[in-house]
Amino acid sequence: MNKRAIIGMLSGGVLGVLCVLGVYIRIGNQVTFSLLFAIWLNRMIMGMLIGFYSPNSNRIILAILRGAGFGLIVGLSLHAATDFLDSTGFIAGIVYGIIIDSICTKYGNSKWNNES
Repeated sequence: MNKRAIIGMLSGGVLGVLCVLGVYIRIGNQVTFSLLFAIWLNRMIMGMLIGFYSPNSNRIILAILRGAGFGLIVGLSLHAATDFLDSTGFIAGIVYGIIIDSICTKYGNSKWNNES
């Protein structure tokens, strides 16, 4: 597994926890564990998708556009699962995609120190 993939999964996992906290703060005790898990898993999958993608360019503007596209696609699956009621989560998915791809592009394309 390459460095970009690991950074993508870690970023997706961390942002997934932040997203779960945000949903819990907004909805409170009415939210189910399965929904919180689905939200975290959605962000984790987004991180994996972006992390395993090997871009042809390391330009940050392309990372932003690519991340927004991946965030839109993956975030739409969760948005549809909530009967299109969680627009805040959908927008957050696009923003998280941009963040994950920007981090992966900036830090994930260099070689590990012990690789030759």
